Parts: sequence; C-alpha cells; structure tokens
Amino acid sequence: MTTFERIKQTAKERGLTLNQLNDTAKLKNNIIYSWKSKTPSAENLSKVADVLGVSVDYLLGNTDDMHANKNATTNEPVDLDDLLSEKGMAMFDGQPLSDEYKKALLAMLNTMKDNGK
Repeated sequence: MTTFERIKQTAKERGLTLNQLNDTAKLKNNIIYSWKSKTPSAENLSKVADVLGVSVDYLLGNTDDMHANKNATTNEPVDLDDLLSEKGMAMFDGQPLSDEYKKALLAMLNTMKDNGK
C-alpha cells in the first residue's frame, strides 16, 4: 500500500474526505492528491499524521502500529482547552468531534469548574 493509499484509508476511517483532511492540516489546495505520484515533504506528512492521530511511520508503511513513536501515547498531560478549541482536533470513537460538540464539552467543563468553587 502506498503512502497516499494509507492516508486515504485512514482518513476514511476517521470520517474525513481528503479535502477535509487537506484543509484541517492547513495544506495547499489538493496537495494530498499530488502524493499519488510525488513524495510528500516531511513537514506536510507530519501535519497529516497529527490530524489523523497516527505516526508518520504508520503513514509511510514502516509499521502497522498507528501510534508507533507518537507522543500522544505517552502519559503526558493534555490541555483540554487547546484540544477542544476550534483549532484543535479531538476525536471520540474514531471520529472527529464537530465544533459544536467541542464547544458543548468546553461549556460543560467550565460549568463544572465554576460549580466546584
């Protein structure tokens, strides 16, 4: 399986079209489609891996472990404000959360925080 095919398959599993993935990763228009015949830059591939929540090695086909060498699988704390902001990518049950769900979760957390004082 090529890098392009692996990206396409993983995006589909995450409920994203390649155009949505391209936009979320903040890449030039249709650049992912160009990877059918060209090798992506390390920087762009890293952006796509981050959006998909997988390692670059997984996208390159070097491993079948989606999270090999990814910091996200460590026990480091995650800032939910950043994760649930409009710029962040949060997922639940393998699907990206919509902006509306992220806003609702932030509102709920803020309410719980305010009620706990």
